[in-house]
Amino acid sequence: MKLDILAFGAHPDDIELGAGGTIAKAIADGKKVGVIDLTKGELGTRGTAETRKAEAANAAEILGLSIRENLGFADGFFTNDKEHQLEIIKMLRKYQPEIVLCNAIDDRHIDHGKGSKLVSDACFLSGLIKIETKLDGVIQEKWRPKHVYHYIQWKNIEPDFVVDISNFMEIKQKSVDAYQTQFFNSKSNEPETPITSKSFIDSVNYRAKDLGRLVGVDYAEGFTVERYIAVDSLFDLK
Repeated sequence: MKLDILAFGAHPDDIELGAGGTIAKAIADGKKVGVIDLTKGELGTRGTAETRKAEAANAAEILGLSIRENLGFADGFFTNDKEHQLEIIKMLRKYQPEIVLCNAIDDRHIDHGKGSKLVSDACFLSGLIKIETKLDGVIQEKWRPKHVYHYIQWKNIEPDFVVDISNFMEIKQKSVDAYQTQFFNSKSNEPETPITSKSFIDSVNYRAKDLGRLVGVDYAEGFTVERYIAVDSLFDLK
């Protein structure tokens, strides 16, 4: 299956928080979108790898994803090395996306920055013909995505562009709410973490609202780029 967009997240729920509205909008526009989770999030204070797997499947259904896979890298301990790069290259060549979305370039959780660079490096290497990978015993063709964009997570990184998600904020919120073990729950007796506070879950809405305010829409999501974005004319800009 060829995908238009392949989104990578270090943990299940990264993508929903950072780019859920953008993904829902692309799917509504008829694009095929898939998600690759690098880890099972097994080191998370709340929940387990099993509960997060079920939550990720629920979120995938809410968003309407074409595929969702988990590479099973070690949460907290994966590295940007040849072994991990090759596993991501296999996914890039398998799904041949035009656009790749990946973690924030720098963030509070160490896996986010690591995952960001790991996926970005693999996107470049995937286009080199002398790197051979096999899937189900078949040699894969080289493939390099046309664009690599990084969504924004904990830190308030200044975006290079934003996507109007005004009509898709509700779906984004539902996909985030699918992770019932991870976020604010007044009835939970499990330990508190920075992401289980009501302030954090409220910030998902008010960050999108603030980015939208800055460009004259109700809600938006922000992204950073690795190279300049080109437009045909000034009239392409909103």
